[in-house]
Amino acid sequence: MLAARIIVALENPEDLVVVSARQFGQRAVFKFAQHTGAQYIGGRYTPGTFTNQIQKQFLEPRVLLVTDPTTDAQVFLFL
Repeated sequence: MLAARIIVALENPEDLVVVSARQFGQRAVFKFAQHTGAQYIGGRYTPGTFTNQIQKQFLEPRVLLVTDPTTDAQVFLFL
């Protein structure tokens, strides 16, 4: 319930980034992003996505939603 309230409270849905490196979570992440207007990273995470402003795919999310913390640990270690 707490996570749902945080997601609903966002004014701009593009401030939410949903990440899944696992094969079975990629479709769910894509569908969630498609229906909510959020941004997604499905598949391999490219280092520097959140830190390197010169990079073409640079994202600056307010909320980061990760499907599997053990697999996607690299994503939020650098945030």
